[in-house]
Formats: sequence, structure tokens, C-alpha cells
Amino acid sequence: MTKKLILLIDDEEDIRAVAQLSLEIVRDWQVITGTSGSEAIAKAEVEQPDAILLDVMMPELDGFDTFEQLRVNQATQKIPVIFLTAKVSSDDQRRFSELGVNGVITKPFEPMLLATQVETALGWVESSSTQSNIIVEDSGTDFN
Repeated sequence: MTKKLILLIDDEEDIRAVAQLSLEIVRDWQVITGTSGSEAIAKAEVEQPDAILLDVMMPELDGFDTFEQLRVNQATQKIPVIFLTAKVSSDDQRRFSELGVNGVITKPFEPMLLATQVETALGWVESSSTQSNIIVEDSGTDFN
């Protein structure tokens, strides 16, 4: 089995550190990190990760705008994106669904379950009861 490459983008250093360590230890995935939307786009083009974990609330270019730019770029449009966010209002959920993100994992997340949540959101494994923080499992989810 090929080792997964995950691009983790969050402007909060401690969130990046915990998530990176969790994914590397629990699943032995390779994790590259960044702190901004523009860095996400640049690294995604070059690295071609298996998935992107993307913070929603970032300065300058937020997660929503970053996601839209990833989707219009031919080099990155097919890379699955999961939002990491503390924002879970009904308006946000509707916007997640309309955008067609692959998943949303709420912060704070349980570090030991993060890899399983990513796998489940992307269909890499069967669903289990450990997915309590996943809001969107696929782009076809209806929030009404």
C-alpha cells in the first residue's frame, strides 16, 4: 500500500502540530503543512497530495476562497478537500454542501480519531461510530 500524502493547511501552529503528529503516528501518512490559502494552492500544485485538510478561517485568503481557487485550477481540481473548522452554523453547513467539499471535521477534533475521520469522509474505509465530528461525508449531503 502506498503511503498517503496529506496537505494540512491551518494558520494556528498548535492545530497544525497536533494534526500532523496524529496523522503521522496513527496512519503513518506523510504530512506537509502550510499556514495560508495561497500556500495551500502553491503546495497542492507541486505536491499533488492525496487529500487536503483546509482550515476555514484564515487571514487574507479564507478556506472558502482557497477551495474555489483549487477547484478552478486544472492541476488541483480533483484533489479531495476536507475543511477543518470550528464554524458549524446552518449557513456554514449550507455553504459547505453547495461548494461540494468532500468533508468537514469540526475543531476541536480528537487527535487519535482524526485519521479515521479523514478516511471515512473520503471513502477510504468503512464508516464506524467514531465519526461524531464529521458533518459532511460527501458532496451530495443534504442539510435540510
